Amino acid sequence: MARRWSDNERYFGPFTFAANGTFQLIGVVLDSGDGDEHHGCLLRVYLKWWTVLCELPPILRPHQEWIDHPALADRPGPGGFWDRHPREFGFSSHDGFFQVFFGPQTDDSRTTKCWSKFIPWREWRHVRHSMYTPDGDLFWDNNGAVNDHLEGSFDAREACPSQTFVFEDFDGERLTAEVVVEEREWRKGDGWFKWLAWFRRPKVHRYIDIRFSGEVGERKGSWKGGTIGHSAELLPWDTPTSAFQRYCQENRMTFVTEQKTDESLKFPD
Repeated sequence: MARRWSDNERYFGPFTFAANGTFQLIGVVLDSGDGDEHHGCLLRVYLKWWTVLCELPPILRPHQEWIDHPALADRPGPGGFWDRHPREFGFSSHDGFFQVFFGPQTDDSRTTKCWSKFIPWREWRHVRHSMYTPDGDLFWDNNGAVNDHLEGSFDAREACPSQTFVFEDFDGERLTAEVVVEEREWRKGDGWFKWLAWFRRPKVHRYIDIRFSGEVGERKGSWKGGTIGHSAELLPWDTPTSAFQRYCQENRMTFVTEQKTDESLKFPD
């Protein structure tokens, strides 16, 4: 039986090649499986954009522990159950986060056998959070350069001038969206390795923070609930209006009109 790992897989005998998309990972892990839902021992090899799985004979057995359950004590049959978890041995590394696995992976910090650490020379540290007015002027940043009387990003978001757009959800309900332009910056290296930022361009993410006047999406009105807030990437040539229009197209919404629009708002590279 083929082992499912991602939405894009190829099978060649005991090997499975699974695409990781934009998630880049390096590592090698020997996995016992948990003996229940995920059967069989396998070797996982992470090669950046691909994960290679190799099915193995049962050379490594899962971890299991008998749990006495009071609710089952007075019933016929066993008075508990086997709690099974995979054993893993190996390592993985993703974008400066390094992990070593050396035993049961129980999803419980008290019993799981895993060591992890951020690698300071590979880490990207967050250095700036900024908010802009609809005219493109800097309104606030976390370094206190503008409006430093505002205590933190929450107060700044409440006070920042915004734009309001009217749209219709997938079911025809008319709602509004309040939008603020935000920007975050990360620089390479942490601790003793902050000097690496001198040789690498910073990562800058510009986006619109969106607050809806009501729940949106197919889950609204259900116990799961709809979306009341989201964000969308702001490309260098975008205005908040064009970014929200693209968001509507991608999420089964119909853009209706806009208020306080400034089509000349641009952001340089």
